[in-house]
Amino acid sequence: MGSRRYDSRTTIFSPEGRLYQVEYALESISMAGTCIAIMNPKHGIVLLAERKITSKLLEQDNDNDMEKIYKIDDHVLVGVAGLTSDAESLIDNARIYSQEHLKQYGDQVPIESLVRHISDIKQSYTQYGGIRPFGVSLLYAGYDDMNGYQLYTSNPSGNYSSWKAISIGSNTQSAQTLLQMDYKEDMTLDECIRLSLKTLSKTTDSSSKLTSDRIEIATISHDITTLNGVEKKNLNMKIYKNKDIEKLLKEHKVNDKDGEEDEDMDVE
Repeated sequence: MGSRRYDSRTTIFSPEGRLYQVEYALESISMAGTCIAIMNPKHGIVLLAERKITSKLLEQDNDNDMEKIYKIDDHVLVGVAGLTSDAESLIDNARIYSQEHLKQYGDQVPIESLVRHISDIKQSYTQYGGIRPFGVSLLYAGYDDMNGYQLYTSNPSGNYSSWKAISIGSNTQSAQTLLQMDYKEDMTLDECIRLSLKTLSKTTDSSSKLTSDRIEIATISHDITTLNGVEKKNLNMKIYKNKDIEKLLKEHKVNDKDGEEDEDMDVE
């Protein structure tokens, strides 16, 4: 009950030094669909997000409507967990910032610069009266020539951090434990996809199977071409369609309990 005296405004600290409105925003994210990202510094990044279907009557176009993974530019994707409307506001801002940087400097925006810009906006919404924190956490997956592949996450407080593998949304602690157990830096991109699907399947409701209408998957990778003896790195961004996701689910036996047990034995 004591918190009620200090949670009416974002600018009021409790005697313990807490900002309750920010904590409430973090709590709302813990009830959102899970979003997982796994990076291999050499091969690329996998981004997987869970859609929470609130009604069977909701019409969806799985091949075109990406509700949890957004393309910011040709070199960066963002996964979201939390309030979609809040996320879309930040996504629009990120796209504008990216294009303004490209127009001004003639080069794609560095990933950390983009992350810092959006995080500064988030932080400002915890500092002034009459506004509330953004109820969304973001996963940034991207590549730039300076630092290669990068994976960041930011929360409603405006804090951001760099990761090799991370989960946001519901069941984060369980998912993070599985990622810590099974992540290896030399994993191929296909193995990263396999681990992300395995992690999601083990941390979601066991009574319901994972299907393509509940999952969004995207990857960032590259291939190298040689022209006149000069190597050129070509960045590839792939957002998986419904049929591709179904193929992955069957290939990795995500809904096959026997296959899952065999997989665990192989890992051991």
